[in-house]
Amino acid sequence: MKVLVIGGDGYCGWATALYLSNKGYEVAILDSLVRRHWDMELCTETLTPIAPIQTRLQRWKDLSGKNIELFVGDINNYEFLKQSMLKFEPQAVVHFGEQRSAPFSMIDREHAVLTQVNNVVGTLNLLYVLHDHFPDCHLVKLGTMGEYGTPNIDIEEGYITIEHNGRKDRLPYPKQPGSYYHLSKVHDSHNIHFACRIWGLRATDLNQGVVYGVLTEETGMDELLINRLDYDGVFGTALNRFCVQAAVGHPLTVYGSGGQTRAFLDIRDTVRCVELAINSPADPGEFRVFNQFTEMFNVGDLALMVKKAGNSLGLNVEIDHLENPRVEKEEHYFNAKNTNLLDLGLQPHLLSDSLIDSLLNFSVKYKARVDEKQILPKVKWKG
Repeated sequence: MKVLVIGGDGYCGWATALYLSNKGYEVAILDSLVRRHWDMELCTETLTPIAPIQTRLQRWKDLSGKNIELFVGDINNYEFLKQSMLKFEPQAVVHFGEQRSAPFSMIDREHAVLTQVNNVVGTLNLLYVLHDHFPDCHLVKLGTMGEYGTPNIDIEEGYITIEHNGRKDRLPYPKQPGSYYHLSKVHDSHNIHFACRIWGLRATDLNQGVVYGVLTEETGMDELLINRLDYDGVFGTALNRFCVQAAVGHPLTVYGSGGQTRAFLDIRDTVRCVELAINSPADPGEFRVFNQFTEMFNVGDLALMVKKAGNSLGLNVEIDHLENPRVEKEEHYFNAKNTNLLDLGLQPHLLSDSLIDSLLNFSVKYKARVDEKQILPKVKWKG
């Protein structure tokens, strides 16, 4: 099968492109490389050294004997997107090509607008290319569990059955996004759902939890293939931040009480989930939603796990609590369903088995690259 990975130079996209190529799919990457530009704008770098995309792809070809075609450009440019897809002729499109940071989207008006335009317009352009030229192509879109927020009821997979005034219907699950980034993903979901319903497109929305880990089989083959580990206050995750802080002797910074609960999964499960979705495509006209995660933790529990694992490596790990820069519930109910991908055959990796090998060991190995000025939060939701 021919698979186009949009955003294939990014964290999830790079691992997915290599994984699918290694599995025998014919893969192309389409990317504007803007993620590297945003690092320069913010004066930060991923902990792990990332080679230029052309160097990465040449090294992959040398090691595997397999070629991944590259299209460099912006999906907000409809003509570029159309011509690239007409040249490659994908049977499935995996869409990672979005600005994915909540803090980035909350920096100021310009970053909020950039996020929404980049994400919503790019996805709309893609839907029109599919409608006009590839109506049977399966769209696998990366969504986010953050679309749901933290409701005081169980989170279903995309839809909920409502009974009201004696009548019953199956409706999209209510959304309570927590940032302009998460709002952009909600808009995407509505637009894709509409396109499937009106045009008969087929799409799978993977509402993904927080992804962790550097290692996949492919990215571990050579340092030129290594994946990102973002720890800064804008693009870094709490778990990544904790691991880097443990490596350099900085107290782990828990925002607020630490009771914020989120869904998580290993990067190896991300790439497998994408493959499962590709191999069992949605039907024409179907917009299906899979909640893509394997475990749930609150932030305080993550800090304790990193402290325990760090101490086992001889690190002296302490925990501090900071004022929460976000506007969010710090203690809340959170129970999300995730049966669809498990039913398709996902066999999860657990954080307890990956924390040292795929996070802490990399944090220690590259700790000389840490810029401690980038660790603490710089963006506040209230401005």
